[in-house]
Amino acid sequence: MHKSSLCRHRLLALAALWLAVIGVACATDTAPDVVLRGQLQGADNHTYREVPFKVPEGVNRITVQFESTGRDEHTTVDLGLIDPAGFHGQQGLRGWTGGSKQLFTVGAVDATPSFAPGPIQPGRWALLLGIPNIRPASKAEFTAKIWFGHPGDPAWLPAVLNPPLRKEAGWYRGDLHMHGAHSDGSCPTQSGGARAPCPLFFTVDDAAKRGLDFIALSDHNTISQANDIRELQPYFDRLLLIPAREITTFEGHANLFGTTEPLDFRLGSASVPDWNALLAQAATLHGVLSINHPIRPNDETCMGCGWTPSKPVDMRRVQAIEAVNGMDALSPTYTGIPFWQDQLNKGLHLTGIGGSDNHNAKVALPMPGGSTAIGLPTTVVHASELSMKAILDAIRAGHVFIDVQGSRDRLFDMVASVGNQAAEMGDSLSASAGSTVRVTMHATAMDQAKAEIIMDGKLFQLEENLAIHGAKQTLSFDWPSDGKRHWVRANVRDAGGAFLIVGNPIYVN
Repeated sequence: MHKSSLCRHRLLALAALWLAVIGVACATDTAPDVVLRGQLQGADNHTYREVPFKVPEGVNRITVQFESTGRDEHTTVDLGLIDPAGFHGQQGLRGWTGGSKQLFTVGAVDATPSFAPGPIQPGRWALLLGIPNIRPASKAEFTAKIWFGHPGDPAWLPAVLNPPLRKEAGWYRGDLHMHGAHSDGSCPTQSGGARAPCPLFFTVDDAAKRGLDFIALSDHNTISQANDIRELQPYFDRLLLIPAREITTFEGHANLFGTTEPLDFRLGSASVPDWNALLAQAATLHGVLSINHPIRPNDETCMGCGWTPSKPVDMRRVQAIEAVNGMDALSPTYTGIPFWQDQLNKGLHLTGIGGSDNHNAKVALPMPGGSTAIGLPTTVVHASELSMKAILDAIRAGHVFIDVQGSRDRLFDMVASVGNQAAEMGDSLSASAGSTVRVTMHATAMDQAKAEIIMDGKLFQLEENLAIHGAKQTLSFDWPSDGKRHWVRANVRDAGGAFLIVGNPIYVN
């Protein structure tokens, strides 16, 4: 080829690469904000190319999905990311994945392994393409889809980063409260002679071995564990890892699920004068908030553990109550059920959930003064799929029961119906005065146990026998409606009276 023709050919190829087409798409949870396209050819072998794009103000996450053709001809493209510092004589390389990952994210507090989290500065960024192999006569095309995240986005966005682990509806089992090295969780060291902050891997691995479908990693006042989650989630493809934090104050604790955004927890300060101000902050982050172990002591033995707000709290900003904490197995006096039911009697629709409050991923049983095993209790959620958004939506809706003893197989559901209306746990039902409400329950793996009905916080006496005999049983009873507002839920107790199941309410009228 003539030298001038070669130069012209290479300039055209460079133009296609350097002047990549940038398409701005609608900012939805599926459509990318920017699309970069370009072409590679044989002359690009053993070169590095930058594909620039602009990051606007107000972005705190960049997610990239990269696709290229030519693999059947052994064309290989390695990937890196350059931030604005890289265009001002500094290093600016935010990460290099080589060819190992075609999807990666870089955020303010977390990033895909091989990339560094940190502030996302507006300005000129670039994908760095390394081409270790392309044959002289080959051509390849690439497409890079880029999503921008913004402050206040829930942790399940963009959707491309968080596909469901299972797509079918069903009952999913999880633990919503635990601690590791990112706060005060500890476990024996390798030598066994001391204790050390417990690496997050042990918590996740233990939850997987216990057969759980999801866990919430809720360290105190931090979301630094989100960076570890980025490493662990791809491997644990049957266990959903939900980022959370335990908002720990001098006037009570609360878990906030489904967000990695900053939150000022300094209750009593000028910026956060009371719990109402803190809850207003949390409401902007689109997560689910639960009050934890509300009837714990709040003194030198457990400073701030009990719910003791100094001013009245607008409980409408709360979505759930930790009705059963793992340590309740040791101290039933401190169960959160009475506190939860008091809120229900005030007309609030708050979901009762459970959490182990585990602080030692290697513990097998409840230990006095120590920790309870992961999954004890288990929160069982009826969700449309196994994804972060679906699990949290189902918790908001109250489609939940608590498996108090953390079994792998106990199931319980309750449905109330009037005519062609039906409501499951967490739902509402209209029942005019004089109509008959039919309540049906299904119990699995609770032979020799007995169900009890709680209406408006009190044990409801029935003529029907709600004893369970066999591996699976259907129980039912009729209740004549008086047309007034009520809530009704069920517990299941074993022969000794210990809780097996704590069910959520159905709200009538």
